[in-house]
Amino acid sequence: MFKLKSEENNSQPRYKAWLVVKGFGQKKGIDFEEIFSPMVKMSSIIVVLGLAVSLNLEINQLDVKIAFLHDDLEEDIYMVQPEGFAIKGKENFVCRLRKSLYGLKQTPKQWYRNFDSFMMDHVYDKTYSDHCVFVKKFPNGKYIILLLYVDDMLIVGHDKNDIQSLKRELSKSFAMKDLGPTK
Repeated sequence: MFKLKSEENNSQPRYKAWLVVKGFGQKKGIDFEEIFSPMVKMSSIIVVLGLAVSLNLEINQLDVKIAFLHDDLEEDIYMVQPEGFAIKGKENFVCRLRKSLYGLKQTPKQWYRNFDSFMMDHVYDKTYSDHCVFVKKFPNGKYIILLLYVDDMLIVGHDKNDIQSLKRELSKSFAMKDLGPTK
């Protein structure tokens, strides 16, 4: 897939290209077991933003770059070689995928499993009502709340330093784009 992307602050457009698998041909029980997409509930967003406004909390936004390419595949998935990349004499060969790619039905679930594991390792709890809301309470009574919507995040908290610390930790494990304070 090819795209010309223009940014707000930049007059020069960027060319983007990424490989997308034709996941519509996948069969449940053969190519994947479950599908799932990590999307925070709208009611959770409303409650957390209301809390942030009433308590004057910091709100920051992050985007995970290439979120779906972080995890290994559990299933054996094969795809036809991308157009223009076939080696002469090996045009009928196929590619065995080792990593998740955009378009595979199981990719969002695997991304969530990877992210959830990261948050649990950093002592964040999931709320009972929404599996995409993560909370960490500090001994001083302060806390951080992270809302996950596929590969976008809102981080809400009392302390800018705690938020920056979480951003640094996330950046160690995932390629992140810090969008700064939420507008």
